[in-house]
Amino acid sequence: MKKYAQFTDEHDIFRKAVRDFCLNELATHADDWEAAREFPRDVFERMGELGFIGCRYPEELGGSGGDIWHTAVLAEELPRASMAGLTMALLVQSDMATPVIAELGTQEQKEEFLIPALRGEKIAALGISEPGAGSDVAGIRTSAQREGDDFIINGQKTWITNGTRADFITLAVRTDPDNRYGGISLFLFPTDTPGFSVGQKLEKIGNHCSDTAELFFEDCALPARYMLGEEGAGFYYIMQNFQGERLVGALTGIASAQIVLDETITYCRERHAFDRPLSGFQVTRHKLAEMETQLEACRALTYHAAQLFERGIPCQREISMAKMLAGEHAMKVIDGCLQLHGGMGYVEEGPVARAWRDARLLSIAGGTTEIMKEIVSKVMGL
Repeated sequence: MKKYAQFTDEHDIFRKAVRDFCLNELATHADDWEAAREFPRDVFERMGELGFIGCRYPEELGGSGGDIWHTAVLAEELPRASMAGLTMALLVQSDMATPVIAELGTQEQKEEFLIPALRGEKIAALGISEPGAGSDVAGIRTSAQREGDDFIINGQKTWITNGTRADFITLAVRTDPDNRYGGISLFLFPTDTPGFSVGQKLEKIGNHCSDTAELFFEDCALPARYMLGEEGAGFYYIMQNFQGERLVGALTGIASAQIVLDETITYCRERHAFDRPLSGFQVTRHKLAEMETQLEACRALTYHAAQLFERGIPCQREISMAKMLAGEHAMKVIDGCLQLHGGMGYVEEGPVARAWRDARLLSIAGGTTEIMKEIVSKVMGL
């Protein structure tokens, strides 16, 4: 009998395929790609070839026709590559920059952007955050003014994953300066558009192998046919898109912490101090039990949110709770694992140090813990 009934034999087969790929074709390069601060572009192509990027998209779009639990498997197994930056970059491609194209795009837009992205032939980025507007999406200032058949785009984006090498950006811009929420629109922006440039590649605390960049738009003339959905509805599209993004963020955070915890349990059984294994001390056993319980609770809440999401039931409350809880507890668990490793946890050649650095992003990216609390409190009517 399966521990989690939502995963079928088909999901198990998919899990093995993703896990084998991550362990055999990705993790072996982790140290080199982390040091190089990037991973090869052909990883996207290989992921597309294997059907991983499009696992939840319909077959007519080049996907594999799976469901939300295929996405859950992907999010849970990618951390086995031992590079959170790679996980982030690939999930931006599969679950952050592309779902709105599948939902809102015209057939021409899907053929030009979505289908090549699912194949890994085009790299996608999501362009929302700006220097003065991170969590405050309604505060974006990058503008698009209509001139004939084009929109002229000016402004700046920052903290953009895949920003240095994206072939297109799912871009949020302000089309009405006088309407805070109803004045934002989405566009599909090819990065070969004249006037576009990549500024600084940002050096981060962790997630080293993913490229995170500043982007600049100077009088970029973009054809109106690249508008995604209705003009002025962009803020609402973004808020809905955030639900899937935050869900995979929670799943990935929990899985990453579980991998580290499993490795730490093995370490505590093998590492001896004062003539006994570390696991022979009650304080160690209780700490490990506490961390296992925290992750199981996070997983249960996140799976519940995923079930609601799959059924089309409004679940902003549950997803925000899951993102909040997973981000905070994953970080605490990995920090606790580092403590149990002692000095070995603090050196770069150990498996824990990288995970510890990377985990700090979990309570920031995709909406901070504080924003998640604000969302939940609003749904509660406070």
